[in-house]
Amino acid sequence: MQRYEITGMSCAACASHVEKAVAAVPGVASVAVSLLTNSMQVDYAPDADPDATAKRIIHAVDAAGYGASLATAESENAELEDTETPKLKRRLIASLCFLVPLLYVSMGHMIGLPLGSVFHGGGWHAILFAGTQLALTLPVCWINRAFFISGWKGIKTRAPGMDTLIALGAGAALVYGVFAIVMICVGLATGNDDLVMQYRHDLYFESAAMILTLITVGKTLEAYSKGKTTDALKSLMKLAPQTACVLRDGEQVTVPVSEVNVGDLFLVRPGESIPVDGTVAEGISTVNEAALTGESMPVDKFPGSPVSAATINQNGALTCRAERVGQDTTLSQVIRLVRDAAATKAPLAKTADKVSGIFVPTVICIAVATFAVWMLLGQTFTFALARGISVLVISCPCALGLATPVAIMVGSGVGAKNGILFKTAASLETTGYTDAVLLDKTGTVTTGEPNVVKIVGTGNVPEKFLLSLAAGLELRSEHPLARAILRRADTDKLSYTTVTDFEAIPGKGLRGKVAGKVIAGGNANFIREYCDLPDDLQKAGDEMSADGITPLYFSLAGKAAGVIGVSDVVKESSKSAIAQMKALGLQVVMLTGDNAAAARHIGATVGLDADHVIAGVLPAGKEAEVRALQKQGRVAMVGDGINDAPALTRAETGIAIGAGADVALDAADVVLVRSDLADVPAAVRLSRAVVRNIHQNLFWAFFYNAICIPLAAGAFTGLGITLNPMIASAAMSLSSVCVVTNALRLNTFNPRNAAHDAPPKRKAPAREPVPETTCESGSCPVQPADKTNKTEEITMKKTIHIEGMMCGHCEATVKKALEAVDGVQSAEVSHEKGTAVVALTHDVADADLKAAVEAKDYTVTGIDA
Repeated sequence: MQRYEITGMSCAACASHVEKAVAAVPGVASVAVSLLTNSMQVDYAPDADPDATAKRIIHAVDAAGYGASLATAESENAELEDTETPKLKRRLIASLCFLVPLLYVSMGHMIGLPLGSVFHGGGWHAILFAGTQLALTLPVCWINRAFFISGWKGIKTRAPGMDTLIALGAGAALVYGVFAIVMICVGLATGNDDLVMQYRHDLYFESAAMILTLITVGKTLEAYSKGKTTDALKSLMKLAPQTACVLRDGEQVTVPVSEVNVGDLFLVRPGESIPVDGTVAEGISTVNEAALTGESMPVDKFPGSPVSAATINQNGALTCRAERVGQDTTLSQVIRLVRDAAATKAPLAKTADKVSGIFVPTVICIAVATFAVWMLLGQTFTFALARGISVLVISCPCALGLATPVAIMVGSGVGAKNGILFKTAASLETTGYTDAVLLDKTGTVTTGEPNVVKIVGTGNVPEKFLLSLAAGLELRSEHPLARAILRRADTDKLSYTTVTDFEAIPGKGLRGKVAGKVIAGGNANFIREYCDLPDDLQKAGDEMSADGITPLYFSLAGKAAGVIGVSDVVKESSKSAIAQMKALGLQVVMLTGDNAAAARHIGATVGLDADHVIAGVLPAGKEAEVRALQKQGRVAMVGDGINDAPALTRAETGIAIGAGADVALDAADVVLVRSDLADVPAAVRLSRAVVRNIHQNLFWAFFYNAICIPLAAGAFTGLGITLNPMIASAAMSLSSVCVVTNALRLNTFNPRNAAHDAPPKRKAPAREPVPETTCESGSCPVQPADKTNKTEEITMKKTIHIEGMMCGHCEATVKKALEAVDGVQSAEVSHEKGTAVVALTHDVADADLKAAVEAKDYTVTGIDA
């Protein structure tokens, strides 16, 4: 995708002409022009030469009467600066300096204002009266010559725009005024005083000047309002600090952020903004991440914690290691996503684009027809001319062209401020049309990390003592369950002693000695080698297993010590988020690769019955479930963007839960930076609000033109209603301002407010039927309309033999590690069999697969092709 800066556009018709010109260039796959940001995004065809195609595109835009250049980082930042409003203000002030005396001379006497005797009467007084008005009108025309230049270009290239209408309207009034002066001169030369007095009262100079000035007023207000639509984006850009304190050769050196390199250590003092993305190397503090997530609660940071640019360090000093700098930081990716979303086209914009493309020529024809009809009906030339000019200047393609992009820009900015990133305008529109939401369980509904959820001790070993013993045993283990026990012991502020003679038995458990006594922990069969398991502990463990909890049994000195249950716990916001989705009229289904018992337990916890929980599903199976549900309506898939890529791609809306490096996941249409499920209903609310705003804008834009054009043409003259060209130009200016102002109301919208949740009243637009395809092993060659197939055909499988897995959490850890490897489509892991069967899109080296598994502290004993 290549971004271009476009100059010379003034209305939606201009954008439509540029789009058509570029779409016809060989090598261009798709093009979207944004009138709001005066930019264009072009997708090249796969076989296109980028350099040659860029030259052809620039030439095509130039031939169409506009200017184009490749966007740079500097130009992209400059486009957000409102340089247009100051220019228009100067034009407006200069125009008013001539318009006010013009109105005084031409119309002041009508309201009783004194006018010198030299301007009254016929003869040379009439020439002075008309000449003075001409002298005051010509500077206004010169000041606003941009309308005439752009209008002439439109005529010359046979692509007339709004400026063409303005130029024709003001030009016609000016030409008629000059014609009136000629007729006054003729009257003087022939002694025809009646002719002199007739044309003395038929001067239209004030109309020409007023049209240009009022349009400039509207353009100024419109530019100011359009500048406000990018406030969210500009505020994000201002968050990034300009300098960083880098540690080099043991000394603190302040350098520009652009000079920070990956791997540099940088210091962040309390109250300072973090300059780049990185990881905490030293120090403990809390960081306010509201700039990226919209969450006001600070987040604790300690060694190993990730930090992001533009977030604010609050308490202690932090020493961090830079990992992503420049355009790779999370903040830069957020800004890029918002900017790109505003430059793309929403489906709703297609109707307005079609109308805008033929709007101006149609209006010119209506204006000519209006003039001709009134002349045929016997009206005076001046009456017919006034009606034709009114039609030209009241017609407004701008309102149509701005209706969608301004709402998209403001909506994208509101989403960014709340940690909800829409990657395209289409995704911002279609998210609100969702009928059903499919939720991945691990990391989406749940935290994705094992936690101690239940402790059952014995008469001789209380729960606190059991947890302390278990923590001492697990201290030297790298197993995910060991980290869960240690985290709980630290939370409960328990002291524990590291065991001696520690030994890990792969696939079974751990053992060691404390105070000379043997302590062991692991599965039931392993513990039975050291002691007899009492019925009450066995029952407690069985109940845990039935609820999807992994039981870890412990023994001390040959006697059972108790059982600790570890499970992936539900996020605090999940139950409330799912309730909000239901209130919005969405069907909610949870998909997981876990066993049925664990899945049903989690489902019941968050308010989903068994019919809305699907367990034992591999990535390919998730994609198939999406296709099945699409037969009933539009589907949004919510997942982590890695394991769920096929399903995210297949769904109409793919929503990725994740921040940091995952912020620009290719498979997703929407990214939730906070990793909070509550942002799913928030995204739906925001999308519906934006679509509602667009509908309002389009309605008023169409309604305005449908009513005002007949009114200007004189259709209601029989009722005594006519429209002066000056009033028509004022009405035209206000129409665009009203549309932009209405879109700006979205800035006050709170997407997390569930007070008015209800099923949608408006039905989603018709869509193409979901293609019937057979997906094997996660490969789906045919995708729904407007979605890019991001999955690849699977070519082979490998079986990896692994030692050290002993529970479902081990399976999940290995599965995630393998599926993160490039080329691995899916992984089916079994701790009971000690294997992982990976489906590959292309050949992956055994060494890479082995390294991924052993990085998680499991042992690979062999790999079979």
